[in-house]
Amino acid sequence: MPSALQKIADILPLTQGLKVLKATSLGLPLESVWFPIAIMAVVAVVCGGLAIRFFQWE
Repeated sequence: MPSALQKIADILPLTQGLKVLKATSLGLPLESVWFPIAIMAVVAVVCGGLAIRFFQWE
């Protein structure tokens, strides 16, 4: 993939989830998964805020 697309894909929650699953399956220390979990939490908060702001029942 082009480098710009790689940077965008690295922010997506699916990529971060795969990193967490890989770290747990390999038995890596907990310190290695804090950053992906933090990114997933930030994406969840941002998307949740946007959903609350813009979703309307019609």
